[in-house]
Amino acid sequence: MVAMELDPTIAKTFIKYARLVAARGYIHNTLGNIVIRVPHPDYPHGVAYTKHAELSLKEMEGENIVITDIPTSKILFGDKVTSIGHNLSREILRLRPDIQATIHVHDDALLSFFGSGAYREVKTISLDLPFVLGKPIHYVSAHVDVEADVSSVKDFIGNTNSVVLLGHGVTTLGRSVSEAYHRLNSLTAEVRRNIEAELLAARAGSKPQYRSDDEIQAMYRFAESIIYPKRAERVMHDD
Repeated sequence: MVAMELDPTIAKTFIKYARLVAARGYIHNTLGNIVIRVPHPDYPHGVAYTKHAELSLKEMEGENIVITDIPTSKILFGDKVTSIGHNLSREILRLRPDIQATIHVHDDALLSFFGSGAYREVKTISLDLPFVLGKPIHYVSAHVDVEADVSSVKDFIGNTNSVVLLGHGVTTLGRSVSEAYHRLNSLTAEVRRNIEAELLAARAGSKPQYRSDDEIQAMYRFAESIIYPKRAERVMHDD
């Protein structure tokens, strides 16, 4: 078995995105985390780079990275345990071999939006949300703790790239940590747009102009060619 060592390039990328996530105001305490999958010859699922418990992404440095197994919580590098939230990320990586990173945060606007009791979903105003997310948002009821018990994750994770834990936070998935970060930013931006549109519409006596289901499904269908284009023309066409 190859001895586990910290890859300095992965560590540098991890710290970069920890700083970016913290700078956007997503991190308030020791909760909230990033997980990056890295291939390893002795582990079929790869291994997971993440932050250990007891400090925040704002505070962490390279020495605060730990490496874990993915099917189990075994620590492969480092001497401190992870938070309970790592269970969800490990299960996502185990079930979704296409996903290489997750980001989990407790966004103020998202928690306020759903905490108001007035809204049950994030509706689509902008063109960019379905293109960036690529799949519909999945909502987990507040009474279901998918961090402590991941058994239900298999039932929904194949059909989404963003999981809203009502009363808790949000986890976004990506084929890279960059993609997970962009999905997080797009989703939280759309939450703020929902809030502002509802407030402005209420003041004006109008209704927000949300996208139709047909428009949204079309955007999901063409998401890959919009976000990762191979040509500049006729992108929104079925060939």
